[in-house]
Amino acid sequence: MKELTRAESEIMRILWQKERAFVQDIIDEMPAPKPAYSTVSTIVRILEQKGVVGHQPYGRSHCYFPLVKKEQYTRGFLRKMMNRYFENSLPKMVSFFVQQESLSAGEIEEIRQLMEEKLREKRGNNQNQ
Repeated sequence: MKELTRAESEIMRILWQKERAFVQDIIDEMPAPKPAYSTVSTIVRILEQKGVVGHQPYGRSHCYFPLVKKEQYTRGFLRKMMNRYFENSLPKMVSFFVQQESLSAGEIEEIRQLMEEKLREKRGNNQNQ
């Protein structure tokens, strides 16, 4: 799956949220200053060429919808990033973000709880096999 530009990502974020939208609906959701209709229309057509957006014609207009789920794109993007920058090692990637970001104690605690929950799940699955 091809990587999205910042503008493409913004439009995809809106389509994932709305599920279906005309170009004007997309523009209405964008922050000021609003881009030109033709700009958004061009970006949506590029997203179609990349295979992440489809459309349904309504007269002379088109209603656009995502062909790729947000989770699917995010997973692929993070895998590429992990492969490129962290030697395909999830622990190295997580360690990098924990060390580089100024996480609050609450955020660190939330991450710890998620990891402990996943560990309990994994241990439970192993015992049942």
